Amino acid sequence: MKLNYFIIPLITFLTAFLGSLLTSRGMGWYKTTKLPSWTPPGSVIGTVWTIIFILATISALIVWNKLPQDSRLYWIAVIFIINAILNVGWSFLFFYLHLTGLSIFEAALLGISVVTLIVLIWPVSRMAATLLLPYAGWVTFATFLTYKVWGLN
Repeated sequence: MKLNYFIIPLITFLTAFLGSLLTSRGMGWYKTTKLPSWTPPGSVIGTVWTIIFILATISALIVWNKLPQDSRLYWIAVIFIINAILNVGWSFLFFYLHLTGLSIFEAALLGISVVTLIVLIWPVSRMAATLLLPYAGWVTFATFLTYKVWGLN
């Protein structure tokens, strides 16, 4: 079995774990904020993120196994890592530091990183790129939700 079958899921797990840790530390504050009536419950948000992380992991594995070890793979890997950092960064800014305004811009950067991945991956594997579409949609929704939370508070 190839090493990437362990490394890529490990990176995904660490991203999800750190984001979850930061989120849980900010839940006391979050429960005191005003939220739009259409805010999904935490269980739905957790389920969606779990699915997104699984799809992103599969996408990364497809790309890694399809591309030769060249500069294209290097740049896609760099964008995946930047995406993971931005993902954790949003939780840090929003839940840990309570910087909702800055979180909007950070969420937008996260969305740009997802769209960038889709564009870069599309010529390599349409399946891998398609697996990231729910991620792009959810981040768009989350960015708008963050904006609304900022406006209400």
